[in-house]
Amino acid sequence: SIALIEAFVKADKPVGAVCHAPAALVNVRGKDGEYLVKSKRVTGFSNAEEEAVGMTTAVPFLLENRLKERGGIYSKGADWAPCVQVDGKLVTGQNPASSQTAAEALLKLLRSL
Repeated sequence: SIALIEAFVKADKPVGAVCHAPAALVNVRGKDGEYLVKSKRVTGFSNAEEEAVGMTTAVPFLLENRLKERGGIYSKGADWAPCVQVDGKLVTGQNPASSQTAAEALLKLLRSL
């Protein structure tokens, strides 16, 4: 998945991920060799949501923490409420409730190509 996403980034194609899927982005490098999420507005399943479902020790890492560790400008909405961040051609959604809004943002980017 890293190579595929890096190919999309290199080709200036939009990339989108919702809920836990932004975990696939944490090791992706941008054209400049830096982590893709570095200095980008991003979101994904929050630590509070992970705690609410009792999974903080079951997952290999907490996504909110890892996005921040990679230099992402992480933001979140209320637990279980839609929250989407768009930064350039990167679209991320916090949780399943964010799916429709994230998909609409991604479609808008695709239509602008």
